[in-house]
Amino acid sequence: MPGRGIGSAVGRGVEMTPVGGGRWRVTRPWPPGLRPYLHSYAGYWEATVSPFRVRLVPTGRAAVVISLGAPFAQVRRLRPTGPAEHVVGSLVAGLEDGPRVLDHPGGQEAIRLELTPLGAYRLFAMPMRELTNQVVELPHVLGPRAGELVERLAATSGWGARFDLLDAALLARLGRGPEPAPEVGHAWRLLSRSGGAVPIARITAEVGWSHSYLVRRFTQQIGLTPKTAARVLRFHRAMGLLASTEGDLNDVAATCGFYDQAHLNREFRALADITPGEMAAARPAEGAVPL
Repeated sequence: MPGRGIGSAVGRGVEMTPVGGGRWRVTRPWPPGLRPYLHSYAGYWEATVSPFRVRLVPTGRAAVVISLGAPFAQVRRLRPTGPAEHVVGSLVAGLEDGPRVLDHPGGQEAIRLELTPLGAYRLFAMPMRELTNQVVELPHVLGPRAGELVERLAATSGWGARFDLLDAALLARLGRGPEPAPEVGHAWRLLSRSGGAVPIARITAEVGWSHSYLVRRFTQQIGLTPKTAARVLRFHRAMGLLASTEGDLNDVAATCGFYDQAHLNREFRALADITPGEMAAARPAEGAVPL
């Protein structure tokens, strides 16, 4: 299949980096038109077939996974709140406020995008609250032509050519997508830049909306309420500090706006079903904790 070897990663600016377990990450600089909407955009492939399991924890981002090889065998919430999910092939994941486990049989070859919530709102062209804590197959969100795009990507030799094809499709769809409300954009920037530390009362004052109206419009276009988004962003900031430093847990708690270490522990249990110490030892990448 295309992409099964290093020699297939041809094209301008394409780089390949080993990420452990015989897996490789393939990247190229993003076009300027995509940069406001993305957190990450990379291809992945395995040099050897090796089953793996990861736990995904909340990041305040939406995701698209385009499967070009074997799909995930199972995608499930650790604490399900609705009917069982049956997802095969390429998928879309909305914002989450709890952990999810993914099992893969090995032989992965895929492209994964992490989107800002408002980038996802524009790309998906649907209320983001409909995707909250949901994983659905790609055509259910982007339509039947998404399946045709996946087939073309799988049949394309070379990662550079694949990125060219996907860049063009993303830019075209984003150009037709709905424009988020400026007030929601401002509210999200206040929350994200502060790591969830800005009081919601300050946000309502700055955008000039009532609390109830802010909650309604924010949830429609982001997928979480402002309060829940703040919790997820505080957690994600703390997770990043734990992964990159050997800092004291009390210091991390104070830096990220938790009341104390006990509050930090409770939030890690509630949002990721893991302790801060376990998170630090796991060294997660892109919200994925190896299991």
